[in-house]
Amino acid sequence: MYVGLKMLKRGQFVTATLDTLVVDAEKMMLKNRLWMLLVVEGDKLLGYVSKEDVKAALPSPATTLSRHELNYVLSKLKLEKILRKDTPTIIPEVEIEEAAQRMDDEDVSGLAVVDRNNHLLGIINRSVMLEVLVEEMGLKQGGTRIVFEVEDRRGVIYEVSGLIADLGISIIATGTFFHNGKRMVVLRLATEDPAPVIKALASRDYHAVGPDHFAAEWR
Repeated sequence: MYVGLKMLKRGQFVTATLDTLVVDAEKMMLKNRLWMLLVVEGDKLLGYVSKEDVKAALPSPATTLSRHELNYVLSKLKLEKILRKDTPTIIPEVEIEEAAQRMDDEDVSGLAVVDRNNHLLGIINRSVMLEVLVEEMGLKQGGTRIVFEVEDRRGVIYEVSGLIADLGISIIATGTFFHNGKRMVVLRLATEDPAPVIKALASRDYHAVGPDHFAAEWR
């Protein structure tokens, strides 16, 4: 899956301009629960401001300015004064898991999606990533989830999928995780009774595991 197919597109999130007042930017960010507000000129991405930037730019509640002076400052302070130009960006052709890795490595909550001319196309953020995870694991399609430990060797998924197909059961989604050096395969099956599958897997020395197997690790 590619970033461009899952990103929030222009019109689905708010942006600002250089002339946007800092005080208005703060309201936009609070209303939309943003840590980063992208600043554009037409379709061109100019940069961004963070929640911390906005907070630092606004007068402190302990300011000695009079109400008239405070209103004057707030009416003049625009985003062009605090704009950051080192916006974390990504192109739409990138695989979405690579975007997730970048967000984790760089400790950012989102990446602006741009074309090769720096035109803003959209944004990919942690909320989108969570939606993708739910979709990829097939949760909304129902069925039953099973997990089993396997050796990290070639042909495991092929063999397991063949066993399940022989039982006339469809696989909704698959996933692979590692825990304590062991490979865990997660399957969501289009059945409410996974017992025949678990039995068939056990006959080939694939052992299903569940919360009880790991309970000691979170106590």
